[in-house]
Amino acid sequence: MLVPLRYNLRSLFVRASATLLTVCAIGATVAVLAGMLSLQQGFAVLFQERGRDDLAVFLRKGATSEGESGLTREQCEILAKEVPEIARTTDGQPLASAELFLAVRLRKFDGGETNVAIRGVQPASFAIHGDDLRIVAGENIRPGQDELIVGQGLLGRIADCRVGDTLRINTVTFRIVGTFTGKGGYQSEIWGDLERLAAALQRPVRSRVLAKVAPGTDLAAVQERYTADLRVQPRVESEREYLASQTGDLSQRFTLLGGFLALIMGIGAVFTGTNSMLGTIGARTHEIGILKAIGYRPFAIFAAFLLEAVLLGLLGGAAGCLLVLPFQGAETGTMNQTFSEVTFAFRTTLPVLVEAIGFAGLLGLVGGLLPAWRAARMTPTQALRRG
Repeated sequence: MLVPLRYNLRSLFVRASATLLTVCAIGATVAVLAGMLSLQQGFAVLFQERGRDDLAVFLRKGATSEGESGLTREQCEILAKEVPEIARTTDGQPLASAELFLAVRLRKFDGGETNVAIRGVQPASFAIHGDDLRIVAGENIRPGQDELIVGQGLLGRIADCRVGDTLRINTVTFRIVGTFTGKGGYQSEIWGDLERLAAALQRPVRSRVLAKVAPGTDLAAVQERYTADLRVQPRVESEREYLASQTGDLSQRFTLLGGFLALIMGIGAVFTGTNSMLGTIGARTHEIGILKAIGYRPFAIFAAFLLEAVLLGLLGGAAGCLLVLPFQGAETGTMNQTFSEVTFAFRTTLPVLVEAIGFAGLLGLVGGLLPAWRAARMTPTQALRRG
């Protein structure tokens, strides 16, 4: 026979001060963990939602990102015109675009400077992305002009990025003509005409070729085809695969940092919970004696006090999640693998909440083991005498 649940619930309310102390300690720990997991989710989803399986990314062989890749103009032409898997427009033009990628130092609104991704694109880039990229203010860039469009995610963070402003890149002054929105990290980039940016940045090589390919294309076979071709030996991946490779390291760092902080704070929360439960048992020895005297066995006493500790943990978990929820959608920025700042938002998803509350329940369980064991070991005469 087990002790009724209402006994534990009543105990939590009767000893409100001790309950509140433990809930706050566990809640603070869970808030840190949930916050870091929300950052990790926001960063990972930012890129994963942009990835498409029907887009192929061609990089220099051996390059791990477009920031360190380099393809000559001739190599880009070979890839765009000779790869039969690349889709074509109605007039036979390949849906492939050579792109230039580089991080430049720009001023932030709150002071200081940061690296911002600059991307030189060709007109085909907009056809490839289609509805995934939209101009929301001003107009699009014109080929051959010193014009830029700015990702919406930079507007509140980087100075001189409004429509009508000018940005000086090396010795060339570019005019901001539009703002765009798109999936994923593109919102943290500045786009301009490939040739004009290549001249301003003094970059004769291109960073990648982005192409739309036919459904079901085996990109590994495309790469194998050029293994012995001395003209170009690209690394080929789908956009989804490429972006997954770019987010893995930083996502893992967020998770590890959150786990480390949660572990350190969790140890303190466990001690707080243990001390609280031990104090509770000291004040409830008379109750324990009565429970044993009316027939409850040691296991039932152990289970009752352990359940009470777990309930404390779950309450702390709920409190911690409530502390994090107001930050849902709040934007922040960090350096990605290409050493440029990317803006992303907190995403407190259901799996994050479940993981955080589960961790809180585990803290309560660990903190309640010793007090529950002590309560179960008491004999009725010992408990009633102490009471």
